[in-house]
Amino acid sequence: MKKIAVVILNWNGVSLLKQFLPSVIQYSDEASIYVIDNNSTDDSINTLKEDFPSVNIIENSGNFGFAKGYNEGLKTIKEPYLALVNSDIEVTENWLQPIIDIFDAEPKTAIIQPKILDFKNKTHFEYAGAAGGFIDKYGFPFCRGRIFETLEKDNNQYNDVINIFWASGACFFIKNDIYKELNGFDEDFFAHQEEIDLCWRALNNNHIIKYCGLSTVYHVGGATLSIQNPKKTYLNFRNSLCMLTKNLPKNKLFIILFIRLILDGIAGIRFLLQGKFTHVLAIIKAHFSFYRMLPKYIKKRRSIKNKEYYITNSIIYQYFILKKHFFKEIFNNN
Repeated sequence: MKKIAVVILNWNGVSLLKQFLPSVIQYSDEASIYVIDNNSTDDSINTLKEDFPSVNIIENSGNFGFAKGYNEGLKTIKEPYLALVNSDIEVTENWLQPIIDIFDAEPKTAIIQPKILDFKNKTHFEYAGAAGGFIDKYGFPFCRGRIFETLEKDNNQYNDVINIFWASGACFFIKNDIYKELNGFDEDFFAHQEEIDLCWRALNNNHIIKYCGLSTVYHVGGATLSIQNPKKTYLNFRNSLCMLTKNLPKNKLFIILFIRLILDGIAGIRFLLQGKFTHVLAIIKAHFSFYRMLPKYIKKRRSIKNKEYYITNSIIYQYFILKKHFFKEIFNNN
């Protein structure tokens, strides 16, 4: 058995498999490669069997989304390290070894993210993860290399290894035993922000999450659900509230949720002024869905550590009011 498993979740993504699986196979000699298929209705399974016979296929019985899709598929995978990779990721030579080296050397490091650059503009960081993720006091996620819509050019400024708050689900390395310890992704999320929730739970269990700039991948982004899709808005707003309810320290829970609901209302007004009426409706639906799910998420709260989880009070204030659009402008990152 190899030390690491590269695991790709697929649903009706035959064109993405044809385009991106070759790079994964070419540069992953250290790994066993798996595709978990979420009951695709296209030609994905036949294509895998005919064109990629070295890839192991795991077939789920339905389209379970990102969270449950991985939870179900990973049950039979035994390799000690997991690389959960989106189907629209192009990997590069030697992308796995730096990650394996960190996991081997550091027992407390549970999760790692590589450098994620934009496949369509390879000189710049990509939206989903960039050079490692953080959140502000109100649960808004941002990254080194990407704050809201501002994407930095990669000038090797983040070719380092640092501790981060969350790793992107686009290319997410985790120790198999830690994944099981944490009971995997929260299936009620379906998709979006479940990786941030998992990372938050890992931190509350005293595990370490790292970014490794010595490993590089390229991500298309939005290949399965475009950022312009109101369903994405719905899932992001709903899941963010659920994540905060589940993980915030008790002494911050209600005040942060109250302020966040106000900020979501302001975001809705902004969408309204932009004429994005379907996104306004998506936020309203997200809130009503959250209210229905609130009792369940209160019950999901575990032993929450009263330690700081954020590195700035408000990334919205820094970005939109102070006009600081780059990570180093806010955090004096050298």
